[in-house]
Amino acid sequence: QVELEETGGGSVQAGGSLRLSCDASGFAYSRICGAWFRQAPGKEREGIGDVDSDGVTRYIDPVKGRFTISQDHAKSILYLEMSSLKPEDTAKYFCAVDRCWTSASMSNPGYSYWGQGIQVTVSS
Repeated sequence: QVELEETGGGSVQAGGSLRLSCDASGFAYSRICGAWFRQAPGKEREGIGDVDSDGVTRYIDPVKGRFTISQDHAKSILYLEMSSLKPEDTAKYFCAVDRCWTSASMSNPGYSYWGQGIQVTVSS
């Protein structure tokens, strides 16, 4: 059974940084791919970026240049490094992972495994 645990969230002032981790315990495959999503109060969930088997990443425009997604295949962990945080980045952040040969992506979020979400609050 695969369980995802997100850690690293919290409160930070604008301009600060946070690093989220998504530990996929029980993930039995040699390579892990995934995406990060967020949902702000009163808004729909949005995909913010994803990473493929080779570490190639894609991001939505509002986070490009500020957020970095990476993975550790050996440890089955997905990371989201966030810098130059803005109040509009305040949301609950979710990770989603799957085997790398699936077609899941941030725009096609058919991932098999999802985390419970972790709060990120950015104050001005």
